[in-house]
Amino acid sequence: MNSPLFALATIIAKPNHAQQVSAAIQLALASSRQEAGCHRYDLLLDNSNDHRFVIQEQWQNKAALNTHMLTNHFKTLVESIAPLADIDVAEFSLLA
Repeated sequence: MNSPLFALATIIAKPNHAQQVSAAIQLALASSRQEAGCHRYDLLLDNSNDHRFVIQEQWQNKAALNTHMLTNHFKTLVESIAPLADIDVAEFSLLA
């Protein structure tokens, strides 16, 4: 299947760790955006909760997202923020 795949990664930093989490995510942005199959990789901050971040992603297909999750910059990001935040990732398909 070669349909676009969308992912929303919601990351809620634990108290006193928002700056560290934000900095770690920002380190991975450029590398992620340069990956083959990446159409969008944006970091959003919740206007009502400065500890809640969302990474809005669009990938060419599921294979491109799977490849992303095997990269060193992605693995480093997850390892660095896992103890500092709660992470939830949801995948979406385009309906219309």
